[in-house]
Amino acid sequence: MSTNSVPTTGQLPVIVIGAGPVGLAAAAHLVERGIEPLVLEAGPSAGTAVRDWTHVRLFSPWAEVTDPAAEKLLAPTGWVRPDGATYPTGGDWAVQYLQPLADALGDKVRYGTTVTGVARAGRDRIVDADRDEQPFTVHIELADGGEERISARVVIDASGTWFIPSPMGADGLPALGEKSAAGRVSYRVPDLRDPAVRARYAGKRTAVIGSGASAFTALAYLADLAKDEPGTHAAWVLRRGIGANTFGGGEADQLPARGALGLRAKAAVEAGHASAVTGFRTHAVERDGDQLVLVAEDGRRLDPVDEVIVLTGFRPDLSFLSEVRLGLDERLQAPTALAPLIDPNMHSCGTVYPHGVNELSHPEKDIYLVGMKSYGRAPTFLAMTGYEQVRSITAALAGDREAAERVELTLPETGVCGGAGLYDDPDAAQGGEGGGCCAAPATLQIGLSAPASSGGC
Repeated sequence: MSTNSVPTTGQLPVIVIGAGPVGLAAAAHLVERGIEPLVLEAGPSAGTAVRDWTHVRLFSPWAEVTDPAAEKLLAPTGWVRPDGATYPTGGDWAVQYLQPLADALGDKVRYGTTVTGVARAGRDRIVDADRDEQPFTVHIELADGGEERISARVVIDASGTWFIPSPMGADGLPALGEKSAAGRVSYRVPDLRDPAVRARYAGKRTAVIGSGASAFTALAYLADLAKDEPGTHAAWVLRRGIGANTFGGGEADQLPARGALGLRAKAAVEAGHASAVTGFRTHAVERDGDQLVLVAEDGRRLDPVDEVIVLTGFRPDLSFLSEVRLGLDERLQAPTALAPLIDPNMHSCGTVYPHGVNELSHPEKDIYLVGMKSYGRAPTFLAMTGYEQVRSITAALAGDREAAERVELTLPETGVCGGAGLYDDPDAAQGGEGGGCCAAPATLQIGLSAPASSGGC
């Protein structure tokens, strides 16, 4: 057999899972370093998750949501970054930046490929022998149901957390009856510009569960609807009480859009469009005719509601990584060395120290979780931080350890992102003049009328 029939590990591509903002940035940095990437995207186009919230306007400007290496890759195509001081919607971001970047990468991006497993070739997670010398084997399922295995020298997982919203149950598991009530339960802030969605909530009583920016958004959004549709009311369900930081930093927030969002939620309550229910930890969802009744762990029952919007955060999908050895914090499901830096009990977006390859390494050599997924259940992620992560990792893969360990990002102080251990919403955050966003962007929307700043990375 020819000695060249099987590629060496060094000849194999670096596989990037996910063609979102951080995944595509990783690919751009790899290309810049002369390393071959292969981006695997489950959806039919770049930014599949971002396209779920095309109507939402980010509160981070263009200058803070594009990656420098990506811009270099785009420059020869004639791409011109939009005005850096303006704020894109999710649709703008996907169409004007993410898709052109994926197009510039060409056949380095494969669509319709869902990663179903990652392992060391010929080694399950138990086997030690020659483990680090084996390439990774990435199992994928194609859109037509076919299956493939792809060998890789390194795996960078930038698949995010958007597709696994947390349930309404206060113990982190679905409440009793939550699944059977699925037709009346949503895990996203609704787009009330859609006539069908608007009709779903108009004149109805809706429970909004959560205490972060997504919940603020839903309250403000429903308050706008209530002004036009009598009978529209929100019951805001909080697992804790109302305190000084319940509505965020307000006018003191260094990110004005986020501060404004909290103030709008406060105004919704003060105007009577929403009523707050505090210390309510949902245990069950019961039917009352055509309506739903939420039941707390202490037995309290809410007045019947027509709809429930659950905004209790997101969590990473670790199922396809079961055969690799990850070092994850037992609470946040983030890399062990990173977890203390991002713990929402202690940190806001701006107090998270920029980090890179050292904090993102695992017991399994050459596999990295980046972007929102690296933060596990923590809500303090900034897009700028994700770009710094992949810059550091790719520098390390290229053997440039000095660049890998050099911090090239200074984060602004961005105010309070969350609360104590009962933190309810990993989508928190808004960037204005201060930069970036926290966590999953797609659920943040302030109101119906432009300019609606809503969150995003």
